[in-house]
Amino acid sequence: MSASYVIIGDGIAGSSAAEAIHEEAPDADITVLTDEGETLYNRILIKEYAKGKLPEAPISIHDPEWYDERDIDIQLNTLVTRINPDAHTVETHEGTEIEYDKLLVAAGGTPNDLPVENADADGVHHFWTFEDARRIREHAEAADTGVVVGAGLLGIDLAAICGGQDVDAKYLMRGNRWWRYALSEAGAEIIHEGLREKGVEPVFESGVDHFEVDDDGALAAAVDGNGVRHDADFAGVAIGLDFNVEILQDTDATIENGVHVDEYMRTEVDDIYAAGDITQYWDTILDERAQNGSWGSAKQQGALAGRTMLADSGHDVEIEPFRWVSSYSITHFDFPFLSFGFPTIGDETCERSYGDNEWRRLAFKDGQLVGGVLIGNLAPQSKYKQLIKEEAVVADQQDVLLQDNFEMDELGAATQQ
Repeated sequence: MSASYVIIGDGIAGSSAAEAIHEEAPDADITVLTDEGETLYNRILIKEYAKGKLPEAPISIHDPEWYDERDIDIQLNTLVTRINPDAHTVETHEGTEIEYDKLLVAAGGTPNDLPVENADADGVHHFWTFEDARRIREHAEAADTGVVVGAGLLGIDLAAICGGQDVDAKYLMRGNRWWRYALSEAGAEIIHEGLREKGVEPVFESGVDHFEVDDDGALAAAVDGNGVRHDADFAGVAIGLDFNVEILQDTDATIENGVHVDEYMRTEVDDIYAAGDITQYWDTILDERAQNGSWGSAKQQGALAGRTMLADSGHDVEIEPFRWVSSYSITHFDFPFLSFGFPTIGDETCERSYGDNEWRRLAFKDGQLVGGVLIGNLAPQSKYKQLIKEEAVVADQQDVLLQDNFEMDELGAATQQ
């Protein structure tokens, strides 16, 4: 009898694992459990749907027939509530027990609630799933005024949705700029101006103190931390994720903000693996633990987890350590935006402006390039990613790195860590 592979989560990590297992072992017994009511869709494109720019059809990636054709048992609307490592079983919300030989947890996260009064009012939205996008689109199409809370990569998606749906919105930020951990004021101001052109006004050093509701309990306004009242019948909140690791808490897995895995996606519990947003994986480039929520990273982790599960089951499958330089792009403005690697860490940075909508910032740690942000000109990204993968110590060559279109042979001999 072939080994049974159970996967919790049908996002890109879980689905990629199922696909990798099936490709290497077509007769494998694969079960995918997801608490969502639909199969894999493109999480990157749901913001375009919510903006009204795309219909539903292009968003779906795998329809139910995709799983049927591969004899993958996909169980929708199924929440896993408990894992029993000794018995090698998982238990669902309906009390059903499912046995596994190898188990992958790729359960993603749940948006954090804003801890203020009326944060659960009708009209306050979080943005994570396709179903969230449907509710947001329907409400935004009818809304006149709005606020957005959360000065990060998901928050700016909500701001762009307001702009795309002609909602007169205020973007309430606690700090003095958007994504202040990765951008200086000079770089952030390009984003601020792009938001204003979309009809979204940044309000700095504000945040939300509480929401006001009308007699029917629907959102009416947001009052910021300075006591200023902003009319709003729509609110988007994006203040981070609570990773869905609670089902692992009764196991011997190490859990901090996510679950520890090695460079092959193994947890510390025999026969249990993890991939995607919830992992604190061993980064072989940084030589330390890291966490990354990008689509590309989750896809690669999922595929590796699937292959590792097979290898650990005795299949002749080659596996290589996870080694990935992620990137995240924003397409809401007339200019392109891309972050790569880990732009918010490091002990040294450099930056340069090349025009009104062109700017660049690089981050270094112990002299090694670890990440950066490009606005306007994305051409150098592949070279920067190569340097990161090579663990090149190049902080002493910032003038070359910041040239408009530098060539790799223009760098002096770069040392390696």
